[in-house]
Amino acid sequence: MSDLLSPAARKSAAQAEEPHVVVAEDEPLYESRREIYQQSVKGRLRTIKWAVLFICLGVYYFLPFLRWYRGPNQPDQAVLVDIANNRFYFFFIEIWPQEIYYFTGLLVMAALILFLMNAVAGRVWCGYLCPQTVWTDLFTTVERWVEGDRRERMIADSQPMSAAKAGRKVLKHVLWLMIAWWTGGAWVLYFADAPTLVKDLATFQAPAIAYIWIGILTFTTYALAGLMKEQVCLYMCPWPRIQAALTDQYALNVTYRYDRGEPRMSMKAAVKAREAEQPAGDCIDCRQCVVVCPTGVDIRDGAQLGCIQCGLCIDACNTVMTKVNRPLGLIAYDNDVNIDRRRQGLDEVYPIVRTRTVLYAAMIGAVGLVMLYGLMTRSFTDLSVLHDRNPLFVQLSDGSVRNSYTVRILNKRPLHRIFVLAVDDLPLARLTAVGVTMTSGDWPVIDIGPDSTREVIVHVTAAKPADLPASTRVTFRITELGSGEKVSVSDHFISR
Repeated sequence: MSDLLSPAARKSAAQAEEPHVVVAEDEPLYESRREIYQQSVKGRLRTIKWAVLFICLGVYYFLPFLRWYRGPNQPDQAVLVDIANNRFYFFFIEIWPQEIYYFTGLLVMAALILFLMNAVAGRVWCGYLCPQTVWTDLFTTVERWVEGDRRERMIADSQPMSAAKAGRKVLKHVLWLMIAWWTGGAWVLYFADAPTLVKDLATFQAPAIAYIWIGILTFTTYALAGLMKEQVCLYMCPWPRIQAALTDQYALNVTYRYDRGEPRMSMKAAVKAREAEQPAGDCIDCRQCVVVCPTGVDIRDGAQLGCIQCGLCIDACNTVMTKVNRPLGLIAYDNDVNIDRRRQGLDEVYPIVRTRTVLYAAMIGAVGLVMLYGLMTRSFTDLSVLHDRNPLFVQLSDGSVRNSYTVRILNKRPLHRIFVLAVDDLPLARLTAVGVTMTSGDWPVIDIGPDSTREVIVHVTAAKPADLPASTRVTFRITELGSGEKVSVSDHFISR
């Protein structure tokens, strides 16, 4: 019987008998890029995206020029990463390199906020706040302003090159490069006084590293937001793959309500089907939800990696539903549970407050409170003591024992300060500081400049080492003259 079958039929039969065998002949190992001609759309969510875009770009581009007075001899830029002086300034907050744990806390909070956003509304970060989305939206707007909307761009690209077409292409890329250049320029302004650096850049007196970073960021912004666009979201960004493991059936996602939209058909066919009392969905297969999508996704095919949850398809669909006199919300923010509930005639549920969201919110609050407590109670003075290891102690001619230490005092205030250095918990102890001549009673007085650190070699001498154990806990204490602020740290005194 098999001899009577055609080669194609025999091949299909063999595959049916061995379903694990996959025959792939001349199949490409990659998918060629499809040019996406995004159409403009108006609506409530599009308005929200415009507002978010202007706020985010406004903050990014103009925040370096915002001033904040911190006192004499201090930078007055509100947000500044002062690498030369090892400082990070954020309005009234000043972070030192020793306080890098605050950045760790911010990163933890950022991750938890992202998890919370995902649990509430899916990839809402991707659709509205992601830098790739914001800049791509801006670049697409420029493209639409220069070359026209979807139909005009498609017609122009199908025609041969002309002077007018080349001029529009050149203008578009020039504007893209200008935006990318200002994006890179704004970034370096966070690392130096913005007005001064702008003047230096304009007069070619800025450091070479500034021009290098502007060039790097100009190229990356132009490439990612102008040339690659949706490819970044589809292939480069890891978040779409991560968030799938963090969501659940109650998360709000941009959803095509197929229980209402199917079976889809043209408007005329739907009218006839309803007149004949046959099933007809509200979807008229106009594809407006597809042409407005920045990644070219058809939301009617269900949840997909390419959907960034921007909601533009919701605005497009609502516009069509208004024109055909059908209820709005055929595409809407919804969860997976409600489709089954509507089929069963049950009320829709939107449990925003649930175990997952409460846990994320509690963790965000806990981390925030810990960081706030640390900021409110942190000291502007730091003291560290390092015991000399070679030798651990020295026996003097009079029988006393001396230990040497390196004392480092950190002054985080922009003022000149004077401290008295003393030791506690060591009876009849004497303390001398190398190179320090000022004293207050029996203790040396150490002066430290504003925003600086000073190291001092000190010798601690015990007059009666026989009365001490081999290792004695000793406390070093500094007290600021005037304010009386005290900081202490413990170490050990070795007597034998």
